[in-house]
Amino acid sequence: ISGKSQILFALVFASRYLDLFTSFISVYNSTMKVFFIASSLLTVYLMYIKFRATYDANHDTFRVEFLVVPVGGLAFLVNHEFSPLEILWTFSIYLESVAILPQLFMMSKTGEAETITSHYLFALGSYRALYILNWIYRYYFEGFFDLIAVVAGCVQTILYCDFFYLYITKVLKGKKLSLPA
Repeated sequence: ISGKSQILFALVFASRYLDLFTSFISVYNSTMKVFFIASSLLTVYLMYIKFRATYDANHDTFRVEFLVVPVGGLAFLVNHEFSPLEILWTFSIYLESVAILPQLFMMSKTGEAETITSHYLFALGSYRALYILNWIYRYYFEGFFDLIAVVAGCVQTILYCDFFYLYITKVLKGKKLSLPA
């Protein structure tokens, strides 16, 4: 698993859910926001501190600043409202769409992935692909359409397409996922 992708996901949830301190929707909503932030930070802690010996930094070499800096600039330029929380929310949406790139880069560098890693990535990609159904539902039944979330989500889903193909053709047939060179 790419530690850099996990750091990016922790940054995604931390920046997205800062409204936890300014607006209350429900106990469930607040609990889930805390859970997402805590679990992503715990994952980073476990990877880099507790189980550091099992983490292979030699293969996790993606330069995340090439993602964070452009995404931050884009969040300042293209957002719904120029306010700190809105810019951070937009930043989190844009960053989430590309946060998987260090993981995909690491897999392409090593040429293969463990079965459990493949299942994890498939679950992450499926979660985002299911959001497309949510957007369709909300558009038709609620009249709601968020162009920023839809475009970022489609970018993220497209990034997973090659992986989905390999997953379906290899892992589901019981083979180890080996990536073409």
